[in-house]
Amino acid sequence: MLGVSCVAPAYALTATLGPTVSEVGLQMPAVFLAGFIPMLLVAYAYRELNHEAPDCGTSFTWTVKAFGPHVGWMCGWGFVLATVIVLSNLVGVAVTFFYLLLGNVLGNPTIEALGDNAVVNVLTTLVFLVGATAISYRGMAATKGVQYVLVGLQMVVLALFIVLAFGKAVSGASELAIGFSWSWLNPFAIESFAAFAAGLSLSIFIFWGWDTTLTINEETTGSSSTPGRAALLTILTILSTYMLVAISAQMFVGIGEKGIGLGNPDTADNVFAVLAEPVLGVLAIFLFLAVVASAAASLQTTFLPAARTMLAMSFYKAAPERFSHVHPRFRSPSFATLFSGVATAIFYTVMTFLSEDVLIDTIYALGLMIAFYYSLTAFACVWYFRQELFTSPKNFIFKGLLPGLGGIMLTLLFFKTAVDTFDPAYGSGGAVFGMGTVFVIGVGLLLLGAILMFVWQIREPAFFRGETLRHDTAVLATEEDLLQDRDPEEH
Repeated sequence: MLGVSCVAPAYALTATLGPTVSEVGLQMPAVFLAGFIPMLLVAYAYRELNHEAPDCGTSFTWTVKAFGPHVGWMCGWGFVLATVIVLSNLVGVAVTFFYLLLGNVLGNPTIEALGDNAVVNVLTTLVFLVGATAISYRGMAATKGVQYVLVGLQMVVLALFIVLAFGKAVSGASELAIGFSWSWLNPFAIESFAAFAAGLSLSIFIFWGWDTTLTINEETTGSSSTPGRAALLTILTILSTYMLVAISAQMFVGIGEKGIGLGNPDTADNVFAVLAEPVLGVLAIFLFLAVVASAAASLQTTFLPAARTMLAMSFYKAAPERFSHVHPRFRSPSFATLFSGVATAIFYTVMTFLSEDVLIDTIYALGLMIAFYYSLTAFACVWYFRQELFTSPKNFIFKGLLPGLGGIMLTLLFFKTAVDTFDPAYGSGGAVFGMGTVFVIGVGLLLLGAILMFVWQIREPAFFRGETLRHDTAVLATEEDLLQDRDPEEH
């Protein structure tokens, strides 16, 4: 439930169906399927590393153990950035659908359009973020029941959408309906590798979030196995949902660039906003409600991985000590949670006035971040277990081959996307100093992280000397334990 909540399928689909069709056309289902493959391969890396060393720092902690402090710090930075970016996108979609829902209930088109007003959008977004941050600050235990309701609601509504879209497409109720073709599942039918890479970047984004189940591994019963199984189950659940929605929507309205066609650039950032009434009729309001519920549920759970990664980085002296503060009553990383909320608010506000289409540009940039830290984690698994790979076929496959293939695929995607996004025409078409907005967001923020890393190394060198976290460090070992383990001559 937590994994599906963080992935937020209703939100992810409404934000990516349009952009994906614009990149690969009828091959949208094929790209979704292709995006699933590296996610599944990397999930095995997470499972094996979590079994060996369950730690709330996940990717940060494991890459430090495998490759050392500098690579690990950048991996942690990429992870936190990805969370801030997706939080900004989540709240943006939530605000848009909030006004659509409100306008639909009141029958007032003027209210429906408020979500497109930049000032109103930003102000409402800040209110939403304050609420989500406050809930996350109080810890997940208090909102567990709410999560069950929100996740259950969106999955039921998506199932209803799938059934009705298939039914109306087959019965001829839609003038734009097209017949299903198995060629839609063929990724080799995509016109160019650039288009495939762009579509794959979007596809990876919609699967992102399953690893949240591992960031709370130290708070989970059966910490060495339950989070890993939950991650794999989340991916499989999400894949089946995405494929059915993609195929049913494509059959219902096709990929035309006008009206409610999936290829219409004017509706690309919120496809469900125009498909709700044609598919669900009088029940359209439930799709608006499902997207709001999806974004609201994910807003709460997406704070978890960023806050816990910052907690781990702080504990191991890779970030300011304040980030490791745990609230005495709510038992949550309180300062890290507040920081995530403030950073998201600043990022979204700046991007709203900088980008021509903040929702689409942040999604493309997020694909870069995800490919960056997922690939590092996959390679960390191979290197960490390198001495065990040839001790058994099982170890070779699950600790070496599968994670390694996933890492290679995501590394190629990262560099291809980074090169393509330099062109201002990529994404919404915005530019900053002649560089594409997506490139500035993605690569620019990673480079900023490298600068901050060396600044922190000057201030707090212990972490970078390998004194606080190393290959054989126990999970959340105390500083006293680390000092006792060191050679007396090193003191």
